[in-house]
Amino acid sequence: MIDFIIALVMGGIIGWLASIVMRTDAQQGIFLNIIVGCIGSILGRWLLSDILGVFGGGHLRGDAFDWRTLVTAFIGAIILLAIINLFRRGRVR
Repeated sequence: MIDFIIALVMGGIIGWLASIVMRTDAQQGIFLNIIVGCIGSILGRWLLSDILGVFGGGHLRGDAFDWRTLVTAFIGAIILLAIINLFRRGRVR
């Protein structure tokens, strides 16, 4: 149970930081930041580890404080927000 709470908190922080970088912070609330951070973690791990083989980040539930996990989640959240912005606005930023 504590791993799940840590994953939500870290997902919220990662989603919030990614929304600041992508300039969507004013449009998102805490729940959307958590969703973006958690889905971004999955997306980043899939893209960076499984497809590109760059470096393996862990899961927010188990390795939430590992730097590779945080970087992977952050990159995945930025990619996710870029895809969302592309469909909503027709441009990345």
